[in-house]
Amino acid sequence: GGWWRGALRGRPALAGPGRLMAALAGVFVWDGRRIEEEELRRGEMKHMENLSSLAQGSGPMELQPSEREQPWELIMDKKHFRLWRRPIQGSHLYQYRVFGSYTDVTPRQFFNVQLDTEYRKKWDSLVIKLDVIERDVATGSEVIHWVTHFPYPMYSRDYVYVRRYNVDKENNLMVLVSRAVEHPSVPEDPEYVRVRTYESQMVIRPHKTFDENGFDYLLTYSDNPQTVFPRYCVSWMVSSGMPDFLEKLHSAALKAKKMELEVRDYLS
Repeated sequence: GGWWRGALRGRPALAGPGRLMAALAGVFVWDGRRIEEEELRRGEMKHMENLSSLAQGSGPMELQPSEREQPWELIMDKKHFRLWRRPIQGSHLYQYRVFGSYTDVTPRQFFNVQLDTEYRKKWDSLVIKLDVIERDVATGSEVIHWVTHFPYPMYSRDYVYVRRYNVDKENNLMVLVSRAVEHPSVPEDPEYVRVRTYESQMVIRPHKTFDENGFDYLLTYSDNPQTVFPRYCVSWMVSSGMPDFLEKLHSAALKAKKMELEVRDYLS
């Protein structure tokens, strides 16, 4: 039923008879949905190298787009991070980019806390539900169902997305990529608003090693929270929500470190 309603609303149809039969049978097909190696590495290493080198200087940091890209606008400059945005062509939405640094936790701690869904249920008060729905044996990609509170009077939002992470010990980098996906075992719930446009890429580069304090990170993300509010309201919600989440994530990593809480080690 969910598949036919989606087709009537103009959502993209599944490609090929095999995918169609799988959708009707309620089976999730990984082909075309998993995050491939190329997607993990696409472009983010270059941006990370540029920003990390700029962060060592004393002058203002600027993002230099390529000739075909929209220019970035700096909208927030705090002690631990800077936030930019740029319009997404053909829509009323923005893409955001955060560059930040921490010196009091290790990259391993920050990375693990971000990935550990069970621990996040404890430190993120906005989480209503956060579960791993399915894992891909071939690549390690995971489908996540996340339900989160939104500011009153809006309905809570729910996301179904696929994520994949990689630890590149040779280049001293950690990468986490996520994007929205549909899964037959998580149909729409009338209590929540389903967010269907969502993607994020985070790259973490240690100052020294994965187990020594200090790292830089670059996060690029965009989503469509499905609201009827004006563009400036949506921009405020999205641009303020992510920095707030990152600060809570940092605090949770510090707490786990000081209290020696057991957090799953995703690097091992």
